[in-house]
Amino acid sequence: MSLTELTATSRVTVFPLEGLIVAYTTQSSDERCLGDIGLVTVVDAGSDGEELWRLAYDLGGHQQRPAQARWILTQASRARVVKAHTDLPYVKWAAHIKRRFDLDALFANHDLLMTGRIVLLDL
Repeated sequence: MSLTELTATSRVTVFPLEGLIVAYTTQSSDERCLGDIGLVTVVDAGSDGEELWRLAYDLGGHQQRPAQARWILTQASRARVVKAHTDLPYVKWAAHIKRRFDLDALFANHDLLMTGRIVLLDL
């Protein structure tokens, strides 16, 4: 799958996860601004985001993609809720999306998970 590039300015939560630095933000598929797309990306120029799916398999013990996607979103939403890590309320970023996964049902307010790598441009 070819990379999709996205750029935006939004709230980004940055947190460590098993040796990775991960960034979580949301996007909306329409003008309602529901944040129905979850972007969970790795902050590392050498990454493509596949590490997240390997962690979901290895640590989460999930072999099926829907369960892996839910595990990834759980880690991201947990980090945002507990505010235990860096929460950047308004940061410009550029993401290189490698994988798009349509969830089979709404999960953590998301219908779609995108993973890849991100560059935080304002820092």
